[in-house]
Amino acid sequence: MRAVFAASFTVSSAALIAAAAPALAHGHTDPAKGAVPLSADEMLAPYYAKLEKQIELPVAQPNVSLPRETTLTRVAFGSCNHQSRSQHMWAQIAAKNPDMFLFIGDNNYGDQFWKGDASLTTLRAAYAKMAQTPELGEFRSKVPMMVTWDDHDFGFNDGGANFAFRGWSETIFETFWGSSNEVRSRPGIYESVTFGEEGKRTQIIILDTRYFRSDFEAIPYSPERPPLGPYLPSNDTSKTLLGDEQWSWLSQELAKPADLRIVVSSIQVVTDAHNYESWEALPIERTKLYGMLAAREASGLVLLSGDRHAGGIYADTPSREITRTGEKFWELTSSSMNYSFSSTEQNTKREPDAKRITDLISEENFGTVEIDWDAKAFTMKLYGNKGEERASQSVKF
Repeated sequence: MRAVFAASFTVSSAALIAAAAPALAHGHTDPAKGAVPLSADEMLAPYYAKLEKQIELPVAQPNVSLPRETTLTRVAFGSCNHQSRSQHMWAQIAAKNPDMFLFIGDNNYGDQFWKGDASLTTLRAAYAKMAQTPELGEFRSKVPMMVTWDDHDFGFNDGGANFAFRGWSETIFETFWGSSNEVRSRPGIYESVTFGEEGKRTQIIILDTRYFRSDFEAIPYSPERPPLGPYLPSNDTSKTLLGDEQWSWLSQELAKPADLRIVVSSIQVVTDAHNYESWEALPIERTKLYGMLAAREASGLVLLSGDRHAGGIYADTPSREITRTGEKFWELTSSSMNYSFSSTEQNTKREPDAKRITDLISEENFGTVEIDWDAKAFTMKLYGNKGEERASQSVKF
């Protein structure tokens, strides 16, 4: 994938040079004159400003709103939904009557067949396809949604802060999904909303694990290495997953009053069983997350993730040196809605995991968090492509 990324810079060089020309002419990027060179985002800004006036970006079908005073009892979520494959899962999710749906990444595969153009033609085409998807339109007319991205709808496989066109990708995303003023006011796609009255408040915290993320450390090639991902854990303290501003924001959000918090990460958090993208790749960042979660204002907590084209229920009890509480963190991974690769039996055998308490469910799936306020408990569930229950775990909070 690194070769593809290098090609993207080659293809887009004309746009970069054209955008930078005025600044270069006035010496704004001349280090000899004490000026700081322009970033890729700054150089491309004039190009994108002009492009946005020339084209009409796709917009999603209208979505019903959810009043903040609503007491949530069932939150559904899913990930990995290819825009050109069967959209049958929308009806299955709607049949569970969720109060809201969290679309948590790889909501389309707009990076497929991308040729490296700065205008992100294939990404815009993927969103345009979604805008004409009747099943999605019907769903959005009935079920409120909150949305974040993962790599394929961010625009580059396994991409992060190194993606030169991330600013334009964000514009495409925010335009399509009608992002809130909170999201539009800053770089990146992260957001927090609290629903319900005191005693029944659910805070939804949606993280952005793409826009600010440092490169992961690649595993050296070996023909003997099993196919469980290309990345090694790195203890490089200069690397980040969320970026300074998002970390500060998260700390502030976790200090707000809530009775249950649902924290969304597009990539998996607690597992150590593979070398694909996950928080394990930056263990210092994961330790920081655990410490911050443990120090939150008192509340229940469940983590949601996607990305893997497989789902399961996970639990981890970090050392007291990290959390000071001995708290068990629960995570529900749901993936994919319509893009499965293998069987549950094959996946479970291939990827043993002491932190996973279920099979590694490969067939199409979506998840729910069902909240029983009287019992002060939430139940994590995974459902298959016919709406059948595949896994379940209840937790007191």
